[in-house]
Amino acid sequence: MNCRDIDGMLVERPPASPFSAEVEDHVRGCMRCRALVSALGTFAPGDLPSPATLRQIESGIMSDLHPVHPVAPRLQVFAALIAVFVCVVAVGVYRLGAFAIAVMSPLQVSVIFGVLAVCTGLLASSVVQQMVPGRRHRIPPRLLPVGIMVALGVAIAVLFQFQQERNFWARDWACLKTGIPLGAIAAVPFWLVLRRGAILSPSMTGAATGLLAGLVGTSALELHCPNLHAGHILVSHLGVAVLGATVGFFTGILADTRNTRAVWSAMRRADEETLR
Repeated sequence: MNCRDIDGMLVERPPASPFSAEVEDHVRGCMRCRALVSALGTFAPGDLPSPATLRQIESGIMSDLHPVHPVAPRLQVFAALIAVFVCVVAVGVYRLGAFAIAVMSPLQVSVIFGVLAVCTGLLASSVVQQMVPGRRHRIPPRLLPVGIMVALGVAIAVLFQFQQERNFWARDWACLKTGIPLGAIAAVPFWLVLRRGAILSPSMTGAATGLLAGLVGTSALELHCPNLHAGHILVSHLGVAVLGATVGFFTGILADTRNTRAVWSAMRRADEETLR
């Protein structure tokens, strides 16, 4: 008796028919088949946990229970994210200076900051939706970060000219060192807001939140840096946002992996206790 036999048996057997002893032995010792049988709602008679195991599981759950606050209204959370974004950008520009406005044309100022504002609003709204399971999304969260980075890249390439530049990497590194700390500062209050929600996809939410934090640095650099070369803006200014999205994505993967391991470890302990 193997897993393939169990699959065929579950498909062909009548719903109310009992398991054979051979099937019970395999299901009892195979975690994969146990999960499949449990998902289908068909349990082998000898597969139920003992009362002692149930009491142990109950005590483990009860020991970790604590009162929590309900998730705040969407508009309130959205306003909090936007407030953090604006405050960090304002403080950064106040410390650094807004030298770019004087050298950009009115068209460049209106378009680039209009695109940044729209992208920020869409990202904040998407993050708020991801805080509560079951919310509907107008734009799929998996596509939104990529679409925002592409839109910003196209806007920069159209508005600004590509030119050869001396000390290209040195100047880019100087802007990166300026923008990255601003994004990191914004990420802390963003996390404090998001931890109040019930996030089901940490990697997807992490990428969106990291991109939102990175756009803080990008926006501050667009106001501060007077270098209007398109290559410089793409690499150093937009690069801060791309780096934030990347860090947020992998941070979410690590959190998701840790949670999965904890769940499987708890299931394994319950299985071992049942087998005893």
